Amino acid sequence: MEARLTEISRQETLRYLGYPGGPLPDGIPEQLETVERELFRCAVPRVIWRLFDRDADGSLTGTGFTPAGADIRKFLKDCDGVILMAATLGMETENLLRRTQAKDMAQALIMDAAASAAVENVCDNLCADLADTFAPRCLTDRFSPGYGDLPLSQQRDLFRLLDITRRIGVSLSESGLMVPQKSVTALIGVSDRPQPKRSCSCETCTMSADCTYRKDGKNCGKP
Repeated sequence: MEARLTEISRQETLRYLGYPGGPLPDGIPEQLETVERELFRCAVPRVIWRLFDRDADGSLTGTGFTPAGADIRKFLKDCDGVILMAATLGMETENLLRRTQAKDMAQALIMDAAASAAVENVCDNLCADLADTFAPRCLTDRFSPGYGDLPLSQQRDLFRLLDITRRIGVSLSESGLMVPQKSVTALIGVSDRPQPKRSCSCETCTMSADCTYRKDGKNCGKP
């Protein structure tokens, strides 16, 4: 399945930057355009996925892996299959971010936020392709290690089962951080009936740990 970067949402980029809304300061639209152009030029998105049967006890058949926590059990309760997926913008984007940080930290902050929006677009496109592939079966939203009470430590199980480092060049540090940093792993449930979409909340947001709004006791208001 082809990895596709088709859009870098300006709204998402500004949300990741913690921008409160209103007219943009002079020069920011031009900086955003420059950053987006550079990311489209450098990004080499890659994706991988694999379908597993889900047993009655919640484990994935033949893997020795059981997604842990009450949140993921509830999320997958009507699903007899689970797709494990991973996506990345590649080391090319990681190197671009590092070069930009060395030259201009203000520009680097904007680029980091835009890259986060970009990898989300790659994930969204993969999920749309998976939905077409598995139709008429129904897919859940994606759920990543570190969301809710699904332990970040289970990232290692996804890396093992998908052979992520060899297949798409993403490595995992001892602390559980992915390199390149603009990479995502997730679980997606497969069911015979439509699955409710999760409401967005701070607990399910990819930016939860570093969110500027939360540090001020607020939220971004994203529906």
